[in-house]
Amino acid sequence: MSRRKIAAALAVVTASSLLIAPQALAEPVQRIEWQKCFDTPPPGFPAGSERLECGSFTAPMDWNNPRNGKTITIAVSRLTPKNGTAKSTVFTNPGGPGGPGRTMPLLYLERPRLSENAEIIGIDVRGTGASSNVTCGSFNTDGQVDPRDRSKANLDLLYGGMELLAKFCQTKSGEFGRYVSTDQTVKDLDLLRQVLGKKKVSWLGYSGGSWMGAYYATYFPKTLDRIVLDSNVDWTLPWQPIFDDWGMAFERRFRVDFLPWVAKYDDVYHLGKTGEEVRRSYERTRAALNEQPVTRPEGVYNGVTLDLLLRGTLYSKDSFASGAQTFAELAGAVPARMNALASYPDAQLGTAYSILCNDTPFHGDRKYLERDGARDGAKWPLVGYTQIAGPCAFWDRPNIKLKQPTGTGVAPTLMVQSVRDPATPLEQAQRAHRNFKGSVLLTVEGEGDHGIYGFGNACVDDVVERYLVDGVTPAKDLTCPGVPLPAPGQSSGTSLATAQQFATQLGW
Repeated sequence: MSRRKIAAALAVVTASSLLIAPQALAEPVQRIEWQKCFDTPPPGFPAGSERLECGSFTAPMDWNNPRNGKTITIAVSRLTPKNGTAKSTVFTNPGGPGGPGRTMPLLYLERPRLSENAEIIGIDVRGTGASSNVTCGSFNTDGQVDPRDRSKANLDLLYGGMELLAKFCQTKSGEFGRYVSTDQTVKDLDLLRQVLGKKKVSWLGYSGGSWMGAYYATYFPKTLDRIVLDSNVDWTLPWQPIFDDWGMAFERRFRVDFLPWVAKYDDVYHLGKTGEEVRRSYERTRAALNEQPVTRPEGVYNGVTLDLLLRGTLYSKDSFASGAQTFAELAGAVPARMNALASYPDAQLGTAYSILCNDTPFHGDRKYLERDGARDGAKWPLVGYTQIAGPCAFWDRPNIKLKQPTGTGVAPTLMVQSVRDPATPLEQAQRAHRNFKGSVLLTVEGEGDHGIYGFGNACVDDVVERYLVDGVTPAKDLTCPGVPLPAPGQSSGTSLATAQQFATQLGW
């Protein structure tokens, strides 16, 4: 698909500010005024994109005290079948947490079995996208401090930066930041269900969207019909141990899939003929970039930004070629072809940290972080030193106690999981499956992509759509084969990141 920048106008019409409680279905006292999201689909968008409609509704800022009169706006989108007749309504979520989701329905235009039978809803959850925003004031130290350097001066920068990030996020987001949490967001979702006039809806969530879906089902078990959770975090645990597994999972994907793949195409990348040779090229390049950073059109690369590049590359096999190309150029092995990288809105960062640090307690202080980072980094150097949840150690957490997801009273839940997912590892999905009644686990063997359904695996697509569209729940756990890694220059199609690419093209 073409990825040229375009300018597009988005008309989001706000709805009535009257509210209803997210409990039993009632006559909606609020109505979404739907309008086309854009008149002409941008280049590279799938056929039928012009059918995407946008709108918004209002919700209480604090569902636990709705009578204070403070409200927020939630921006949404919908894609309806061409014939106008939808058999069901499916809420979608791209994860993050905090990822804006209004472009998500476009991913399923190439899955007509779903898009021609269901009304598909995209949602910018509270805090992000075109909904009421939180922010960290654009403060972000990613790429500025090398977590491998364990000298006192560098650790002061590293953990001082985390403490400052916590202060920036909470101060700049103001009062609203305390109400950006899963507890509040699932109540927004059930309000949306009621505003749409639906007795029941289905859920299709990826990554952090598996957490959101499990909690939505836990809070409102009677209003969800079919539930698909793809690339699962262990929602039965707090956020802290979830991110503690990142080092192990990314290192596994790096060593088992990416490094041997680059070595297989040494005639293209010239980084080594074995996985171990490529790994040594990475270490040499990383050290050299720390000594002498390299400036490219998309930004400045040092050793840490090389890590960030490779971390992003590991989410999808279709990113291997571009990631390896940039890696090779930075290593000085092949002539440079300068390609700009995508950027992410600060609202998403603010929403992510608000959810991570508000939802569940963080146990430990700076000394704990120092010990934890040194231990995990020594075992898994690519990502093990990175402590995503670190700012939560310095967070002034509100008094939130989430309900525990158990699956009791919840509709059958289909979980989809690749065995080498770097961001949501198999071990977490297996634990969540064991502890969530009525769940069925579809394991994708020989696969490491993050986000599987709808992105080129025919076996997975068939199982998910037989359940999500036809209502056929698998009788037991099952497996599908993965999709082989492509050769450089080849692609298996769209990925979970495509929704963000669409949003970037639209200027959302």
